[in-house]
Amino acid sequence: MHQNSYLVGLIGSGIGPSLSPALHEREADRQGLRYLYRLIDLDRLGVGPEAVGVLVRAARDLGFDGLNITHPCKQLVIAHLDELAPQAEALGAVNTVVFEGGRAIGHNTDVTGFAASFARGLPDVPLDRVVQLGAGGAGAAVAHAVLTLGTGHVTVVDAVPERAAGLAGSLNRHFGAGRAAAGTPDGLGDLLDRADGIVHATPTGMAAHPGLPFPAELLSPRLWVAEVVYRPLETELLRVARERGCATLDGGGMAVFQAVDAFRLFTGREPDSGRMLADIAELAAPAGAGAAGAGAAGARS
Repeated sequence: MHQNSYLVGLIGSGIGPSLSPALHEREADRQGLRYLYRLIDLDRLGVGPEAVGVLVRAARDLGFDGLNITHPCKQLVIAHLDELAPQAEALGAVNTVVFEGGRAIGHNTDVTGFAASFARGLPDVPLDRVVQLGAGGAGAAVAHAVLTLGTGHVTVVDAVPERAAGLAGSLNRHFGAGRAAAGTPDGLGDLLDRADGIVHATPTGMAAHPGLPFPAELLSPRLWVAEVVYRPLETELLRVARERGCATLDGGGMAVFQAVDAFRLFTGREPDSGRMLADIAELAAPAGAGAAGAGAAGARS
């Protein structure tokens, strides 16, 4: 028997603009649920990311049904959980915590969220060789998703070489030797010459970090381009890629499908992803713009 009332939240830093509350609450309203989604912002509380354990315990004791976890707590929260789902354990990162019988269980819906968005938005693209730009928290999830989708080889490029090498090493341990390698930004042109597509998983292109992550002339029409950033839905990279004839995928789908999976974990009910894709197109549209976007539908929840 399903319950009809839910209390969930998001723990992270600088999460005021998050679309997660609206995405979850709109779908819950349509399903006739009482559903309250609270932001638990470290910056507003004046505490550091190490407070995540105290906050998770407090939420459990106060009767929360679950939590989403975002930057900078996705790794730190693991030490404070009772159990990890296999996906979260493989990734070493948690973005969803479900409270069941007094236990806190960690999941990762970023991986499944990106995979579902990619399969929907770029269903028939070649996946022999993929380049991924960015090896942070979102990057790790997306790289796992890309290899799960059947990519032959992924080259991870990051401004911090150790971070790229660390992610490539963990991917090889999980998926098998030779599936991943680390590259450097100055070698990006050569890598893209031999690649089928590129996944962009850095903050460049977000409203607060406008611009292109690499020179536009590196994009050829035979490449597909997948974006993790979803605010705005059309980043400079996607605009330029479309102009140059590339197939593209915006970040809205990942934001929606990770929320779809989290909603299902919190409630045991099946959300309507089509309605939620329409929601994000409306919610992420610039002020005064129509609800265009999320056509092929973030770095953060």
